[in-house]
Amino acid sequence: MGDTAVPCGLPSVPIVPTGRSRKEFQLGRPRTFATEDASHEGHSQGLDQAALAPMRAALLRWYTKHTRPLPWRNDPDPYRILLSEVLLQQTRVEQARKYYANFLERFPTLDALAQADEEEVLAAWAGAGYYARARRLHALARKLPGGALPASYSELLQLPGLGPYTAAAVASIAFGEAVAAVDGNVRRVLCRLLGWADATQRKLREAAQALLEESSPGTWNQAMMELGALVCTTRRASCPSCPWGSWCKSFGNPTSVPRPRPRRARAARGAALVLMGRGGVVMERRGGPSLGGLWGVPYEEGEQALHVLLARFSLEDAAFLGQVRHAFTHKRLTIDVYAARVDQAGMDPSTLAVSRLDEKILALARERAVEDVNAGQSGRGSTEAGSAD
Repeated sequence: MGDTAVPCGLPSVPIVPTGRSRKEFQLGRPRTFATEDASHEGHSQGLDQAALAPMRAALLRWYTKHTRPLPWRNDPDPYRILLSEVLLQQTRVEQARKYYANFLERFPTLDALAQADEEEVLAAWAGAGYYARARRLHALARKLPGGALPASYSELLQLPGLGPYTAAAVASIAFGEAVAAVDGNVRRVLCRLLGWADATQRKLREAAQALLEESSPGTWNQAMMELGALVCTTRRASCPSCPWGSWCKSFGNPTSVPRPRPRRARAARGAALVLMGRGGVVMERRGGPSLGGLWGVPYEEGEQALHVLLARFSLEDAAFLGQVRHAFTHKRLTIDVYAARVDQAGMDPSTLAVSRLDEKILALARERAVEDVNAGQSGRGSTEAGSAD
C-alpha cells in the first residue's frame, strides 16, 4: 500500500449475504457481489461497488450512534491524534485517557516534546508501560523541524516508530487520506466477516482498503476499530448487535475465527537488590524495549540472580524483604527483593524516571522499614530496609 490509495478488490474470498431476514436485522436485503473468473490465481476478485453501499451505510449509522466520547476524537491536531494512536498500541482505552491528558499537559505540542530531554519524557510516560514508545515518539519530534507532521501515509511511514497501522491512522484521521488502517480490532472484524482463520497483513490491508469509505476515511477507520472494540470482541462478540450481521460469515460462531495467536508470555524469576549508599539508593539505567531509559535498582533474572548481584557489588549476603510480582505482555515476573548497605553514592528515586516495576520494589522496601520500626526491631534487615525510605 503506497502513498496514494487505489481501490482494490477483496482477495481470495468474496463476501456473500447469509440470507438472514430483513426483519431480523433491519438492514435491508444485502446485495450480492460480482466476482471475476476465479481461474486467475492470485488475482483480486472484482467487487460490485453498489453492493458495498449498504454495508458502509450500516456501519457508519452504527458508529454515529455508539461512538465513545474519547478525548482525542473530534480534535484535528495531528500531534494529538498521533499521541493517542501511540498510546493505544499497548494501553487500554480507559488507562490511555489519563496518560493522554497528563502527557499533553506536560508537552502540549510536538515542538514542546522535541525541546524536552529524554528524562522528562520518560517521567511523563511513567505508568503507561512499553517505554520504547515514548523514546521513539521523542525521536520523531526531534526529527521534525517546526513541529509539523508530514501529511501523507508514505512520508509518515518513514518516521521513527511509525508502522503501517499508525501511519495509516494518522494519515486518514488527521489528513483525510483514503488509506485503510488495520489494527488488532480490524483484523478480527475482517477475518470474521470473511470467514478467514488467518490472513497475512497484506491480505488484510487489501480487504480493508476495498471496504474503505473513501469520502470519510478517518471516520471509517475509527468506526471499524470501534466495531471490533465494542461488538466484535475477542471472547464475547455480540452478533445480534452487529451492523454487519447480514453479511458476516462467522455470525453466531464468532470465536471460531480468527485463529488465536499463540501467547508468548512466560514465567520468570528474578532478584532485585535495594542498596543503600551515601545519600540514597543505588540506581541504574534500565535497558531493553520495555523499560529502557528508565531508572531502577540493580536487577537480574535466573536461578543465580542473587549470587550475580552479590558478586557484582562484592557483597557476602543481603536481607530478604519479600516478593513482588509484575506482568509484561511477554513475561510474568516473580521477584525476590533484598536489601544491603554499600559504600558508594546513592540517589533519590523520587527525582528520577522510575518504572512501575521499580516503584513496587521500592514500595516494598519502605513498607518493610515501617514494619520493622513499629516492631522495635534493630537487626540488620530493619536497618537496611528502613534506610530505603
